[in-house]
This record gives sequence, structure tokens and C-alpha cells, in this order.
Amino acid sequence: MSGATLLENARRIATLAWPLFVGQIAVLAFSTVDTVMVARHSALDLAALAIGASAYISTFIGFSGVVMALGPIASQLYGSGRLVDCGRALQQSIWLALGLSVFGCALLLYPEPFLALSKATPEVAERVRLYLRGLACALPAALLFTAYRAFNIAVSRPKAVMALQLAALALKVPLTALLVFGIAWSTPLGELRLPALGALGCGIATAIVAIGQMALAWRVLRRDPFYVRFGLRERMAGPTRAGIVPLLRLGVPMGLSMVVEVTGFTGMTFLIARSGATAVAGHQIAVNLVSLMYMLPLAIANASGTLVAQRIGADDPAGARRIGWHGIAIGAGAGAVFGLAAYLGRDAITQAYTSNPVILAAALPLLTWVALFHLADATQAVTAFVLRAYRIVTLPLVVNTVALWGVGIGGGFLLAFDRSGRVPAALGGAPGFWAAATLALVVAALALLALQVHTVRRHERERRSALSARGAS
Repeated sequence: MSGATLLENARRIATLAWPLFVGQIAVLAFSTVDTVMVARHSALDLAALAIGASAYISTFIGFSGVVMALGPIASQLYGSGRLVDCGRALQQSIWLALGLSVFGCALLLYPEPFLALSKATPEVAERVRLYLRGLACALPAALLFTAYRAFNIAVSRPKAVMALQLAALALKVPLTALLVFGIAWSTPLGELRLPALGALGCGIATAIVAIGQMALAWRVLRRDPFYVRFGLRERMAGPTRAGIVPLLRLGVPMGLSMVVEVTGFTGMTFLIARSGATAVAGHQIAVNLVSLMYMLPLAIANASGTLVAQRIGADDPAGARRIGWHGIAIGAGAGAVFGLAAYLGRDAITQAYTSNPVILAAALPLLTWVALFHLADATQAVTAFVLRAYRIVTLPLVVNTVALWGVGIGGGFLLAFDRSGRVPAALGGAPGFWAAATLALVVAALALLALQVHTVRRHERERRSALSARGAS
């Protein structure tokens, strides 16, 4: 592994990444299905979906980032052959997910801060509240599935995750259509009608699917012979300080970093919402597109970080270094290719979302930033995951905070609004925020690359010192 070529490491990354990519596409298709169906239902429900989804994503991503600390921990344990300890780490992450669900559900059931930030109209705000009630029911199951997902990636078994994600999507599509648009059918007793629920229907469908998905995941862990060697058929251990503290020490900065990253975009949504339902609807289409594109570098990032952590656990720093840099190069290359393709095909892409000419006019200018945006996004994502494999999480949090909140949100506000709060002509509204967000990602990518260089050098220097000390003794 230490002397593996770019092609050899690309094959290793691809073997782990392609099921992750397919599964992530299935997950993102949840929001795509919601966006496309609600866009055809009403503009008010689409605006509510954009605001409500931003609130949910901000909440879920933050708490799931803490649970995902299981990934680098379990990967290193798996790489070193400590399988029972690896299983115990999963059990502790399950308890952590349950505890975090309490706080997450409270945020979703009382979304007044999100509504105040977006300055939503009363009609939109009521729809947001109803939508988030459904998602509050989905959150505990979603966080538990995050632990299942992180564990299976860590032990190089991503297909077990992909299968359940695809099954969930297969249920999500017809269920969402039924609840969003409603249905009427005739019976001998008269006509029965399920009313069209709009955005609320999306929330209910997501909750039903999330609970079913987690139930199947639990059955797999208890019944599949693969998990016997991890001690997962034994009685589940209770939460312990020794098990929870390492997850929190690594997970809190990870979760905060992910919150900063996501709120760098959800914050855009809340502020763009001040320009009206049309502006935020166009922004939602652009966000959904770049989120879809992000799934490939995210899969590469997960695979690269997992393989790097396994090499660290196996005491192979040279192998960890090579596969880390190869993963970053592959992610950046994919980001450049797909970003350019999306830019060139932006007209056809936006028309696939909606035929409403007003929403199209709002969305199309935002896609002019997508090529550079996606290249920078892909590069910083893979680099951040490789750094997590080395358990470097605090400095990336600082980088993301300065770049995405300072340059992205702060710079976007300066470009989008004048002092009186009115939208100026040049780069006004959503385009101003997208220009600033692109610059923010470029800054973050460059800073994280520099940190990766420093981290690899320090890690190898510390290992040489340890070997020298061992030899001297």
C-alpha cells in the first residue's frame, strides 16, 4: 500500500466510493423529489419547503456530524484489527444519537428563530411549521441511521448502506406524490379523498421512510453473520464516559464544522427569502443542483478518509499520505469536469426543474457560478475528510467559520443589500450571495490544502521520532 500508484489507489477509492455515491444520490433524491413535486404544487409551498428544509438540514447536519465521529475512530480500530472495540464504538454512537435527538427535535418543533431570520410571511410560516413537525418525527431515526452508515463505511461495507438507501427512495417517491398532490377514488359508499398536503406531505413521507429504514438497519446488524465478529449480537452495552467522550471530543468540532458549512448555504436561503418567494424558489433549484453534484466528491471524500484512517490504524503513514493526496487529486478533477458540464448545460437543467418562466429567470443567473463553485467545493470536501482521518478537526472548523460565514454570508450580504435593506441593481439578491459563496469556498480549499501539507509532515516526523526513541531504548 505504501508505494501504491495513483491508478491503484483510484481503484481502491472507487471500490468504496461507488456504493457511497449511489446511496448518497438516493438520499439527495429525497429533497429533489420534494422540490420537483412541490414546485408543481404551489409557489408558497416551495418557499416553505426551502425555508423548512434549510432549518432541518442545519439541525440534522450538525448533530449527525457529531455521530459521524464514529467514522475515523472505527476505521482506525478496524485497520489495527481491534474488531470488538470497533463494535463497542458503534454502540456508544447509538446512545449518542439518541441523546442528540432530544435537542434536535426541540429545535424543529419550535422553529421561531429560523422563521424570524427568513422574515417569512404568515402563510409561508404556517406551512414551515407543519412541514417541520413531520421532520421532527424523522430526526431520531435519521441520526441512528447515520451511526449505522458511519460504521459500515469504516469497515469497508458500503453496499449494506446503499441497499437500504435505495429501498427508502423506492418508498419515498410514490408516498410523497400521494401526500403532496392527494388522491380521490370512488367507492360504493361514495367518493373518498386524501387532501393535497403540499410541503406537509413531504415531511410526513420522510418520517415514515426514515423510521422504516432504521428498523431494517437494526435487523441487519442483529441478523447478518458479518457483524458477529464485532460483538454486535451480544447484549448492547450502556453508555459509558470512556466511550462517549472520545466521540464528543472529535465529533463536536466535526459537527460544528458541518453546521458552519451548511449554514453558509442555508443562511443564504433565509436572507434571500427577504427578496420574496420567487427569489428563494430560484435559489432552491440552484441549491438542489449543486447538492446533487456534491454527492460524487462527497463519496470520494468518505472513501479517501476511510482508507487513510485504516492505513493510520495499520501503522502505514506512507500509505496514508499517498492515498490521501491521490483522493484529493481525484476529487478536484471530478469537481472540475462536472462543474464545467453543469455550466454548459444550465439552460436544460433549470428547465428540468420547472417550466415557470419567472422561477427560471431567478434560477438561471445563479448557475453561472457553478463551475468554479463546484471545483472549490470538491477540493475542500475531500481535504477535510482526509484531515479527519488524522483526527484534525478544530483548525478546519476555524477555516470554515472564517471563509463561509465571514466571506460567504458577510460578503454576500454586502453585495446583495444596500444600507436601507433594498436590493441594489449590481449583483443584487441571490447572485450576490452566490458570488460571495464561491469566493468563500476557494479560500477554504486553499487553506485546508495548506493544513494537509503541514499535517502529513508532522505525522511522519512524529512517527520517525517514536521509532528512533523505541530503537534507542
